[in-house]
Order: sequence, then structure tokens, then C-alpha cells
Amino acid sequence: MNAMASRKEKGFTLIELVMVIVILGVLAAFALPRFADLGGDARLSTLAGAKGAVNSAAAIAHSKWLADGSPAGSVTITLEGSGVNMSDEGYPKGGDGGIGVAAQISDDFDVTRDGTTGTISVLDGATARDNCNFTYDETTGSTADGTVSGC
Repeated sequence: MNAMASRKEKGFTLIELVMVIVILGVLAAFALPRFADLGGDARLSTLAGAKGAVNSAAAIAHSKWLADGSPAGSVTITLEGSGVNMSDEGYPKGGDGGIGVAAQISDDFDVTRDGTTGTISVLDGATARDNCNFTYDETTGSTADGTVSGC
């Protein structure tokens, strides 16, 4: 009789297993939306990191330009073995050959130049996201918030 009683107490019944699966399914249904759209947050964080890199690179390049004697005109300085196109004010130009090289972000971001302003956009595959960018001013070496709606 003891052997039969102990045999019945081993393991879980089918109902218990089904209830555990149902509870786990309900918990997953509530938790999934919370983690579903982390892509936008990741792009915003990437953009903030790039902005910091651009600010630092502009300051380093300007220091190098000053150390070289503040040469007049459009010049190229060398940072870590790469040529960086400089503006007349001594900051990297806004394009890919300027701040893109200085900050080493050319592979991961779309760096375009319009006049004295560079626009740095997050890449979505090989395409720049128009709604996820910031601007860089080559006359002052400063950055400004761009468009981040729907980033």
C-alpha cells in the first residue's frame, strides 16, 4: 500500500502542466509589448554616441590645427594616419572627408555636407534615415539637435 501511495505522488498532473503553460503565456503576452520596440531607443542612443564622438573629434582636430600653426586656407591635417579636410576656421569640414574621418563614423552614419553644415544621419541598412540625425557646424565645431521624430 505504501508503494502505491508514493507512486501517485511523483510528477505533475496534466492539468498542472497546462496551467503553468497558460500562466507563462499570459505573462509573455504582457511582457512582449514592453520589449517589442527597442529599435528606436537603440537608434537614439547611437545618435547620442555619434554626437559625442563628433564633438570630441572636432576639438581634437582643432587642437591639431592650432598646434600646426593655424595654417590659412583649406588644409588637410593627419589624425591617426588619415587625412582630415579642415575649414578656414580650423575645424573639420562637414562632409565625409572631414568630420566623418575625424570622428571615424563614416562606415556607420551618412555624413553629408551642405555649405558649412554637415548632417549626420543614422543608416538603416545602406539608406540614411531622414528622421534620425543631427547637424554639425564646421565654422564653430559645434553640433545641434536635428530631427529625431520617429527615429
